Amino acid sequence: MNEEKRRQLEQKKQVIHGEGRSAKQHDSGKLTAWERIRLLIDEDTFVETDMFLEHRCTYFGMDRKKQEGDGVITGYGKINGRPVCVYAQDFTVFGGSISEMNARKIAAIQKKALEMMVPIVALFDSGGARVQEGIQSLSGHGHIFYQNVQSSGKIPQISAIMGTCAGGASYSPALTDFVVMVDNTSNMFITGPKVVKAAIGQEVTMDELGGTLVHSELSGMADHVAGGDGECVSFIRQLLEYLPSNCQMMPGRQKNFAYTQRKLEEISDIIPESARHAYDMHRVIECLIDDGSAVEIKPKYAMNIITLFARIGGCPVGIVANQSAQKAGCIDIDAADKAARFVRICDNFNIPLLNLVDVSGFYPGKEQEQRGIIRHGAKMLFAYSEAEVLKITVIIRKAYGGAYLAMCSKELGADMVYAWPGAEMAVMSAHAAVDVLYRNADREEKERYYKEYQDQFLNPYEAAHMGYVDEVIEPSRTRAHVLRVLSNYWEILPHRKKNSHKNIPL
Repeated sequence: MNEEKRRQLEQKKQVIHGEGRSAKQHDSGKLTAWERIRLLIDEDTFVETDMFLEHRCTYFGMDRKKQEGDGVITGYGKINGRPVCVYAQDFTVFGGSISEMNARKIAAIQKKALEMMVPIVALFDSGGARVQEGIQSLSGHGHIFYQNVQSSGKIPQISAIMGTCAGGASYSPALTDFVVMVDNTSNMFITGPKVVKAAIGQEVTMDELGGTLVHSELSGMADHVAGGDGECVSFIRQLLEYLPSNCQMMPGRQKNFAYTQRKLEEISDIIPESARHAYDMHRVIECLIDDGSAVEIKPKYAMNIITLFARIGGCPVGIVANQSAQKAGCIDIDAADKAARFVRICDNFNIPLLNLVDVSGFYPGKEQEQRGIIRHGAKMLFAYSEAEVLKITVIIRKAYGGAYLAMCSKELGADMVYAWPGAEMAVMSAHAAVDVLYRNADREEKERYYKEYQDQFLNPYEAAHMGYVDEVIEPSRTRAHVLRVLSNYWEILPHRKKNSHKNIPL
């Protein structure tokens, strides 16, 4: 190749990668698409695909406005040494809008990820459909959604909202396994402020419609909110460490891990003496897991239930735990959806489940019943019953009523059920039971019946006698018991799974 052609090729690549168009992105507190990919992918491993693709629209003078690459960079490389596919929308080209050809390029890398059976990471920064193309753009969206669903449950799909994700395009992140947003620069909504005002006369900002607060605390769409583009990319790299490359593999087990031994004794002092007093379940979790290994999912949404990835003895686990400090740990509609989705992700990707139970029931009230707590609570029952991964349940304190079952009892397929000495398993609390059984008794009689009910049911030994609990254990021995079960199951886990399922949005 002569020098002139080489220089021409290099100039074309620089233009495709946003050379000279970065100032506006940087002024908005954002990196360019190419900078994001370079930060995400291991150095010198990225292979770009469809680099010179252009749109073919001729409407509204678009035939005179073309840019090679057409506003999205696609390809594959390695993250932490493992193959991963990726695409990044380029907001500096037609506002990152999705065209027919642009979407075809994205669908092609989605297909390649499924062929390679490797994770795919999508970096969103787009104003939505390219209006000049009409139905051609909408058709492109459809191809992307279809590929999202074909890959669902087979390979991990991670979406990062690193700018605007508007209109129909926002359905693609909803079809993936994880959604990460960037504080102050990202938003996601179906209908923008101008259309909302024109349609119903309501004046709202983009943040009010779909900012990070909306999706991390109210809608539950965001699994994590990062402080900036760099932190967003770091979180994705960290999250991938807990996931296998596909549904046929096990997540990687770390040989080297740290654990502070004093936490074994600290765990015994966390639970208050009175069953009516709250505590922070995060403290219990921290005493069980390897130091610094927790990656919480949806930490600000439905905070009455905790979902997080961690490691115990180097083994990745998914932890579902009732949060006593929020709504007394009761399960409401949002908590049920959050937990059920997390359980199904863990089942998709062979991640063992550890369930820490302190639940006094489903959250009561007219609003919950009218919104369908029965249907939503059933999602947890379905998810746990369907899950074929290893399931370990530890009853920390209360386990009452249907919520006891919903937190993965033996009847729902728990492989091992442990209980702490102060655990209580019953249809309801002693006071509530006595009010039902002896509502006409006087105060003295009720006290006697209360003590009788408490002695009979509100201890773990009655459940252990009947085979509902495998062993009553000291709190300080919990980590050792869980680790022993994990170690024994680790080699056989890939062979015991018979069924697979897609990860339908809950």
